[in-house]
Amino acid sequence: MSNSDDRQIGRDSMFLLADLRIDGVPGEQRVRVRNLSSSGVMAEGVECAMRGQVAWVNLRNLGWTKGAIAWVRNGRCGITFDAAIDPRMARSPLAVGEGTPRFVRPPLPQDEVALLRKI
Repeated sequence: MSNSDDRQIGRDSMFLLADLRIDGVPGEQRVRVRNLSSSGVMAEGVECAMRGQVAWVNLRNLGWTKGAIAWVRNGRCGITFDAAIDPRMARSPLAVGEGTPRFVRPPLPQDEVALLRKI
């Protein structure tokens, strides 16, 4: 695919936090996802990245996704994924589960509120 073909793929502008691992750089970096498509991501807040390095991005509801750094400019970088993803999954809300903090969970239904004990 040429660079002009890459620009034709639909992207969603957004603001999500993600973790980034770069091959050859120790540890993980917390980055802001500025836009996301099925073939790649633009991340902001990237340090120590060079074009061509292998990278892994931990996207919400998708997990670690492998790709390569396509460009780096002013603390931002573009990462092209090795395999296509469904970008709608990253936008969908997190599932409520046992590990979900109370302040993120939806409120109790009214029938359960009646069962609460008053102190």
